[in-house]
Amino acid sequence: MIAKISRIGPVDAVFSAPPSKSYTHRALIAAALASGRSRITSPLRAIDTELTARGLKSLGVPIEWRPEEITIAGCGGEFPTSGEVTIDCGNSGTTLRLLASTALLAPHTVALTGSARMLERPVGPLADALQVLGGDVAFVGRPGYPPIRIAGRLRGGKAEIDGSMSSQFISSILMAAPYADEDVALTLPAPPASRSYLDVTMDVMLRFGARIERRDYDWFRVKSGVPYRGMDYRVEGDYSSASYLFAIAAVCGGKVMVTGLHPASVQGDRRFIEALGMMGCRVAATGDAVTVERTGDLMGIDIDMSSSPDTVQTLAAVAATARSPTTITGIAHLQYKESDRVGVTAEVLRRMGAGVRVTEDSLTVTPAPLHGVLVDPHDDHRTAMAFAVLGLAVGGMAIRDPGCVEKSFPGFWEALYGEGLL
Repeated sequence: MIAKISRIGPVDAVFSAPPSKSYTHRALIAAALASGRSRITSPLRAIDTELTARGLKSLGVPIEWRPEEITIAGCGGEFPTSGEVTIDCGNSGTTLRLLASTALLAPHTVALTGSARMLERPVGPLADALQVLGGDVAFVGRPGYPPIRIAGRLRGGKAEIDGSMSSQFISSILMAAPYADEDVALTLPAPPASRSYLDVTMDVMLRFGARIERRDYDWFRVKSGVPYRGMDYRVEGDYSSASYLFAIAAVCGGKVMVTGLHPASVQGDRRFIEALGMMGCRVAATGDAVTVERTGDLMGIDIDMSSSPDTVQTLAAVAATARSPTTITGIAHLQYKESDRVGVTAEVLRRMGAGVRVTEDSLTVTPAPLHGVLVDPHDDHRTAMAFAVLGLAVGGMAIRDPGCVEKSFPGFWEALYGEGLL
C-alpha cells in the first residue's frame, strides 16, 4: 500500500496529542512488578506497547486492555513462570531492552528475540552490566546482539554501564533494581544517549514508590527492598508524536494547536518546539495546549538534539523548507534505531533536491527547490511520518507501507484526514 500526499496551503488545525509511548512502556513494567493492582489510564495502545504487555503476560502477569485503560495485577517482583519463556519483541527495541533486566526476576530462563532489524541492534553493554549484577546472559547468535538468553538472579551491587548507544540500557536496570537483593549503583563512564529518557524512567519509578539517588547523568543508586506500589496512573501526552503535527504549521504555514500535553513534562522532545521557535515560528502554551504558528520565512539554525532523538528526522524535514542551512548535532546513536535514520533521511532529502552533509555526529541540511518522491520508510514509523509532513508542503509525495506508523501513532493518518489535510 502507498499513501499519496498532495501539497496544501496554510493550515488552521487542532489536534489531540496521542499518549506517550515511553511513559506507557515504563508504566506497564512498573505496574507489572508492583505489589497490588494498578490501573493505567490513557495509555498508548500501539504495536510497541502491546509487545511489552504481551511480554509481561508471557512472564505470568495478568494484564487486561480496556477502552482507555489497562488493569494489571502486579507480581510483587517475582514473575510466576512455570518454565522457560521465549518473548518475541518484534521491532520494539524498548520492549527487548527494558524486559532484559526484569527477566532476572523470573525463576527460569527467559529468551528475548525479535525481527531481522532487531537482531542488528546491539545490547552488549546492557548484557555486560547484567553479568556483573548477577545475571547469566548468553548470545544465541552474533556476540553482543539478540537473540539473548537470560538466567541468574538480580543480586545488585555496583556496575559500570556504557549508555552512549542507548539510555535504555540504563533504564532497563534501573526499573528492575528495586527488586535486587541489595542496592544497585550504576556509574556511567560517558554521557548517555537520549539522556532525557532517563528522566522519564525515574519519573515513573518515583510515582510508583521507588527510592532513587542520582548525580546528574553519571551515577544512579536504587534502594533495594522498596518495591513499586499498585496505583492509578495516567499517561501524559507524547511530545514525540506531537512534533509531526507542529511541523505541519512550520512547513505549510498557518497555525496548529495540540492539546493534551503536560506543560512541565520531562520529555526531551519538548525541545522540538523550542527549535521551531528559533527558526521563526511563534510558539504559545496555555494549560495543556501548545500552539505553533508560522507567517514568515523559516531560518536555519545550529542545534544539539542529543536529548531529543525521536524528532531529529522531523526537524531535518522542516529544515529543508527554511531559507538557510541547518546543522543538527548529537545524532550518532540514531544508526541503532529501527533503521539507520540519519542515512535514510539524508538519502530521501537528496532525492528531493536538498543539499545534505553527514558527519559522524551531525546532519546539515541546505535548502533548495524540492520535489516529491516515493519514500520507503524501511518499516520505520518516524521516517514515514516525517516525510508525510514534508509532503504536505511539497506535494507529489508517496509513502510506502504507511501502516508502519501503527508502531507509535496509530491514529496519524486519521488525524490528518480529520483536519482535511489529506
